[in-house]
Amino acid sequence: MKLSTKGRYAVTAMVDLASAKDERPVSLSDISCRQGISLSYLEQLFAKLRRSALVVSVRGPGGGYRLAQPAEEMRVAEIIMAVDEPLDLTGCKNASSHGCTTKTGRCLTHNLWDELGRQVYLYLNSVSLADVAHNRIAQTGLRPVDTSQARHQQYFR
Repeated sequence: MKLSTKGRYAVTAMVDLASAKDERPVSLSDISCRQGISLSYLEQLFAKLRRSALVVSVRGPGGGYRLAQPAEEMRVAEIIMAVDEPLDLTGCKNASSHGCTTKTGRCLTHNLWDELGRQVYLYLNSVSLADVAHNRIAQTGLRPVDTSQARHQQYFR
């Protein structure tokens, strides 16, 4: 899975929206200023989020966007997928008739990356927008089991 700025910015903007203190719509220019995301990029993302029924737009003075459902019911995976972010870690061309390699079979590590992609999806689907907005993401603080793994500790913080 290559999570590009598209997916990260969509989640960031949605967390900003979920963090609004009242029920008034939030303008994209306000989100742009607070989060340092280009307004034109936010407009593209919110068009996709609106088509996926994750946000509703309110026109006119004081208009902007609101969440289409409670933040507790919205999953991070939904947001990422709404902006066309693939959750495929295999690197395989799914539309190819050749399989993973230029031959007609799967690459040797296909199942490894495919399962990792599934696990990433399951995790992101288990996290609600409210969890992120209210900083309820568990930081497990995994520690290396023995000194031979100490050099990998930086990846588990």
